[in-house]
Amino acid sequence: MPLGNYTSQFFANVYLNELDYFVKHKLKAKYYIRYVDDFVILYNSKPQLENWKIAIDNFLKENLKLELHPDKSKIIKLKEGIPFLGFNVFYHHKLLKKNNIRQIRRNIKEWNNLLKENKIFQEKIEKRLQSWIAHSKHGNTYNLRNKTINYFSSLNPNSFYFQIQI
Repeated sequence: MPLGNYTSQFFANVYLNELDYFVKHKLKAKYYIRYVDDFVILYNSKPQLENWKIAIDNFLKENLKLELHPDKSKIIKLKEGIPFLGFNVFYHHKLLKKNNIRQIRRNIKEWNNLLKENKIFQEKIEKRLQSWIAHSKHGNTYNLRNKTINYFSSLNPNSFYFQIQI
């Protein structure tokens, strides 16, 4: 199933419900967050986190026939920023990951070209940009959102009036 498909998200949540129960009730991890197949556990002891990581990996293999991704499963200090759902999460703020910012700029150039060639409607671009803005609002991105809209407008100044709530 495609990753963005609501059905795949639903089944991932149903299937990984056992993981949630294991982490919360068996391991008793107090600060556990999961969104579809991405999860974070916050704790102030690296040895405890290492033990939990082994226990989770074993649980996933034995019970759900899954494995932790070897490159993406790591223990990171919160002060360094934890990558989660397209953001780097710190103590008091969240920033969009740099590749997310580069990607929206590439998308805007592509959308602008498609608009000039009449291969896409302005409403579709507006919905895509609104979607990105809604996602980016979860971080400290006010200036970035303004710059992004101004960047789009500068590429196609005669396009249309763009009404998006920042």
